[in-house]
Amino acid sequence: MAASVEPARREAQAKGLPRNVWAVTLTSLFTDLANEMMIELIPLYLTGVLGAQPSIVGVVEGIAETTASILKVFAGWLSDRLGQRKWLTVLGYSLSTVSRPFLYFASSWTAVLAVRFSDRVGKGIRTAPRDALVADATPEEQRGRAFGFNRAGDRLGGFLGLGLAAAIVLLVQPGHAELMRRTFQTAALVGIVPGVLAVLVLVLGATDVPITRVRERPALSLKGFDRRFRILLAIVVLFTLGNSADAFIVLRARERGLSVLGIMGMAMTYYLVSSLSSGRAGALSDRVGRRRLIVGGWLIYAAIYLGYAVAGAAWQVWVLYGLYGLYYGMTEGTARALVADVVSEPEKRGTAYGIFNAAIGLAALPASVIA
Repeated sequence: MAASVEPARREAQAKGLPRNVWAVTLTSLFTDLANEMMIELIPLYLTGVLGAQPSIVGVVEGIAETTASILKVFAGWLSDRLGQRKWLTVLGYSLSTVSRPFLYFASSWTAVLAVRFSDRVGKGIRTAPRDALVADATPEEQRGRAFGFNRAGDRLGGFLGLGLAAAIVLLVQPGHAELMRRTFQTAALVGIVPGVLAVLVLVLGATDVPITRVRERPALSLKGFDRRFRILLAIVVLFTLGNSADAFIVLRARERGLSVLGIMGMAMTYYLVSSLSSGRAGALSDRVGRRRLIVGGWLIYAAIYLGYAVAGAAWQVWVLYGLYGLYYGMTEGTARALVADVVSEPEKRGTAYGIFNAAIGLAALPASVIA
């Protein structure tokens, strides 16, 4: 471990979670609040108001996600190369924040998808430097807690965003079953506020942790990583390839009779359970080990999908989706902490997180296409 990282670690041990973790978590909360509010309305706006074909939407969304995944690798490597995490993270969040308000003016499905593409590019730029920023500032014995706390904030933002979207629908178009243009535009305007707050918190609250610069330039490949990281990557990719898109769960809920508002309520349950479990699971991984939590989460995931195969009532699908949030709470932050554990050199972590997140994103595409 680089000696220059030690002061930040000692500060973290003395005062609890370091300032960077709080700043990044609040930024994630505000961003997901703004993002999830629009994510739930965009499909309804595209198909119901603009008349877009779902197949076209799926293809362009897939292209956007693929681009974001590739950018994660490059952005992570660049943060190692420059020794700077913060401003790449700020750039990514800023691009998403600047892009989303243009949904107000979007009058064609191509315009909506262009905004969505820009938002995903922003995510591709920020994801790996953000995770490295958290890892650099946190000692190993607190990493699970730190990443769990970060994921808890992110999921809480999703919960609040869904609630705000439902409130806007009920207030702006009472009595109307189909989404209206003015409702969508109102949501786009409301989303500006949390988006701007997200960027301001990061700019004012986060600081780069100095890392020791090495003579050799970081390699944009797996060659510089040891066997532990490669094994972790292979296992996670194999699991993700067998994963199913969340759209499958939504379709099953519709088949079992849940209304649109019912599905939003089900999704809110998922986000709430995920938020409440992420922090606790992350802290538990610091005590009992990351691998136990991840394997436990995967076993819960298998039980959930077995349950979906036999679920015959809407309430059963709802309960299973809540347990799906528990699976994410146990695995998402814990896996990020495990990456930092197996990649001990701070000057390689940006690249490691880029490869890790990109591999998961690319492996998830087949499930999305099939769904």
